[in-house]
Amino acid sequence: MPQLEEHSDKIVVEVAEKFDPASYYEQAAGRLVIDPQHAKMEFGETLASMLKLSPDGSTILWPQPADDPNDPQNWSDRRKSLHLLVITLAACIPDFDSGIGIASIFGLAQTYRTTAGVINNLTSNWSIFLLGWGGIFWVMLVRRYGRLPVLFWTQVFALAFLVGATFSPDLATFTGNISYAANNLNADVFRLKAMRCLTAFFGTCPQVKGLYVVTDIFPFHLQARKLNIWTFGFIISPFLSPFAFGFLVARTSWRWAYGIGSLYSAFVVLLIGLFMEETMYDRHLDPDQQRIAPGVQYRLETLIGITGYRMAKYRSRWSEIVWACLNVVWRPQFLLVAFFETFVFGFSVGINVTNVVFMGSPPPVGFGFSQFAVAGAYATPILAVILGELSGRFLNDRIMNFTVRKNKGIFEAESRLWACYAAMPLYICGFLTLGAGVQHLNKAAFILGWGIAQVAVMVNTVAVYAYCNDCFPRRQGEISALLNLARVLGGRHSHCVSTFDHASCLFTGFSVAYFQVPWATKSGGIQTFGVEAAIVMGLFLIAVPTVQLRGRYFREHFAL
Repeated sequence: MPQLEEHSDKIVVEVAEKFDPASYYEQAAGRLVIDPQHAKMEFGETLASMLKLSPDGSTILWPQPADDPNDPQNWSDRRKSLHLLVITLAACIPDFDSGIGIASIFGLAQTYRTTAGVINNLTSNWSIFLLGWGGIFWVMLVRRYGRLPVLFWTQVFALAFLVGATFSPDLATFTGNISYAANNLNADVFRLKAMRCLTAFFGTCPQVKGLYVVTDIFPFHLQARKLNIWTFGFIISPFLSPFAFGFLVARTSWRWAYGIGSLYSAFVVLLIGLFMEETMYDRHLDPDQQRIAPGVQYRLETLIGITGYRMAKYRSRWSEIVWACLNVVWRPQFLLVAFFETFVFGFSVGINVTNVVFMGSPPPVGFGFSQFAVAGAYATPILAVILGELSGRFLNDRIMNFTVRKNKGIFEAESRLWACYAAMPLYICGFLTLGAGVQHLNKAAFILGWGIAQVAVMVNTVAVYAYCNDCFPRRQGEISALLNLARVLGGRHSHCVSTFDHASCLFTGFSVAYFQVPWATKSGGIQTFGVEAAIVMGLFLIAVPTVQLRGRYFREHFAL
């Protein structure tokens, strides 16, 4: 008997030594053992005793931090918080810059002696269209050459092109619209849209890299809370620039607005250069191959991409990287919720842009607000997003803790989607109240409905990001890029539904066109926004319960 027990102990030790926490975390996508006590039943006493826990000992850390100080999971809380702050500030840039155009639209039209409609089409539609497709491109480089150099160079180029837009002598330089230049203006017109569109294309990188940073440095049980902060950055940013610069442009040139935007971008580039570090850490590689050398030279080489170029041979091949997004997008556990989120976010884009027209147009179409009143009204979505961030942080933690206890220490990814059930009633209430405000020119209903809708969008978006991240722990970049693209395509579809103009939808992208005004003027705001809310609710009832009921099957048969 002693020999049998000795042999049994030897087998257990050998199994423990062969256990790879990194592989388990990736292969058990969407189902993780969180409770240390349940881990003893799941893995056995020996393996469970080897797992690293949170400081209070109540939660198993996933991914398991390596015994290497260079592992970002081992960084101090202060170091992690600094990286989260910088990437959140960077994620604000693309939509913040695009929002400057909303405040500057009439000043640009006057400067370049054209109409607001032409400015609207040239400066916003195409530039925001590139926000979505640019992310697909940048995530490929991030996987190959690392997080830091791609982030740094994209923001440097985005800053350069924004400065170019600030000092553009003509419309062509500002937007760079080739076809418009050839058909409508002189040869110099070609230069305008180039600046604006290239700013968007390069600037979108932080909106796909942020999910990488959050999952690189924070353990699983904190990721939803931190995603809430990063998502807060790019959801609130489109409202900040119209709010701040609406007052400014009313008194001075639009170039000041773009100049201040350039200073903000320069500040973020400075923060990236001084404080950001490479967070990419491959747990399947020997730590010696990823060791960080002290000194300024290594820091500079990592920042500009020399280190990433050297490490590329250890990373994914181009043949895998190029097709990675297509390899994710068709999987049902992603496709269903992403399609749902496309309309949730897309219709919110519609109201954000159209509300400018309703506020500025005289009755009976709109409220006839002054330029100062329009700028002040943007405080509504700003406060709503802040409220959504605070409530979403509490809600996501409560849902996770409750479902883990209910599942006896096991986390299932589909539990993230319970937050959508809280968001949808708010979404319907917000859209219907907003529609009533527009139809009856009731200012209180207009402001209240706008705010309620934004709270719902914030809560729902974080839940979708968190769920997709849990299902594909090795594809954070592709998930972020595809959801970012969905935001763009959703804005485009809201344009299609609102104007019934399917041909223009092939080209308009996110669109800041005044697309909902004719529909609301003809049929009333309640019908316009009610139809949009009904579409979203229908997709919710199809997508979310289906994924919750069949999610485990989808993850087992369609995992990566």
